[in-house]
Amino acid sequence: MSEKYDVIVIGSGPGGYVCAIRCAQLGMKTAIVEKRGTLGGTCLNIGCIPSKALLASSEKFDEAANHFEHIGIEAKPKLNLKKMMAFKDEVVEANTKGVEFLMKKNKIDHLKGHGEIVEAGKVKVGKDTYEADSIIIATGSDVISLPGIEIDEKKIVSSTGALELSKVPDTMVVIGGGVIGLELGCVWSRLGSKVTVVEYLDQILPGMDEEVRKESHKVFKKQGIDFKLSSKVTSAKSGKGGVDLTIEPAAGGDAEEMSADIVLMAVGRKPYTDKLGLDKVGVETDDRGRIKTDEFFETNVEGIFAIGDVIAGPMLAHKAEDEGVILAEILHGESGHIDYNLIPGVVYTWPEVANVGKTEAQLKEDGVKFNTGKFPFMANGRARAMGSTDGFVKIIADAATDKVLGAHIIGPGAGDLIQEVVSVMEFEGTAEDIARTCHAHPTLTEVVKEAALAATDDRALHI
Repeated sequence: MSEKYDVIVIGSGPGGYVCAIRCAQLGMKTAIVEKRGTLGGTCLNIGCIPSKALLASSEKFDEAANHFEHIGIEAKPKLNLKKMMAFKDEVVEANTKGVEFLMKKNKIDHLKGHGEIVEAGKVKVGKDTYEADSIIIATGSDVISLPGIEIDEKKIVSSTGALELSKVPDTMVVIGGGVIGLELGCVWSRLGSKVTVVEYLDQILPGMDEEVRKESHKVFKKQGIDFKLSSKVTSAKSGKGGVDLTIEPAAGGDAEEMSADIVLMAVGRKPYTDKLGLDKVGVETDDRGRIKTDEFFETNVEGIFAIGDVIAGPMLAHKAEDEGVILAEILHGESGHIDYNLIPGVVYTWPEVANVGKTEAQLKEDGVKFNTGKFPFMANGRARAMGSTDGFVKIIADAATDKVLGAHIIGPGAGDLIQEVVSVMEFEGTAEDIARTCHAHPTLTEVVKEAALAATDDRALHI
């Protein structure tokens, strides 16, 4: 038997490493288990961080190629994909080394290898077994494929393979019109690939505000991405020339054949709980493979907890981080709380898409009466000066109390703009609170203020 800990965290993604840090800050002897060669989990290594690096780089390339001339800059950029990928790798390395530094700074032991719970209070890593009063599962999620379609990471790729392509494909089919598919589809479209998105539903970005979904479709189509909505891929087979696909209407009908150099599978993710020993120790999961927990993140087995993508709720890094901090404080005897309705979601395309709270459709279904205020970026001076006028801000407020119930944004910097509304909602603020707050001019934040004004007696000023 090896060393004894207060807490062992299995998984070093944002949920795991942040939880470990907070545990250590609170004086608990903590270890973190990671089978990957570097810390940071999917997010830092093959997810959030490298994809945002490529999104930022490809956005600059597209701007130079297609939007500079209008503002008086004459340039014809030449793509060096090898350097762009090298920059992406540099960003990843800096972030993973940063997490490694944080582990050392907080005196958290890094246990390298696959972690398996052999019994309550015991984790096996390699040949060694470690004891802990509390075991926290934070192993994240893995990609999902469709039946009969094999991801080979060469021609039929997941998000991981799409971040490692050695050349820009002439054609790419993205299966799935959600966040990951659109983000990576935008990257390769900007760099010169002809991208087609196949989505089973009748609109992209499932679950988001209806107007945002329609506006996103319109904007991305204008940018050159094709869409096949209400469609399903029933077959995808790799050959020497690429991938041959069979696509059928979702409601049934005649199939069509299509080919592409690369196919990106982006139909969702599933909890990663393989070989953790959950069955052996009796940890319960639901019908979607997620670990069941109570309001304190504890499983049905005393002393075993779970956070992040392996439990219910949105599969978002910041959701996992908040859960990790709250759980650490609970283990220290403090109280913790998270409002899952106030977790913002962001799509890092350009324009960005962001949301928090309820949609109009959800409120109607719940029988809630509400007011809606909407303001376009086209009417904002800063957006015009930037040449980024697509999109709008929509704020939804309770008709009786004016309490903000949701916000939905498509436009420049939407991921940053949404945070003002999140903060107001956290403190149960109203649309009037936003409208009465002075916003600097000229800034994009004025669009949020104007939407709030529109939601309170329809009194937007600049439209």
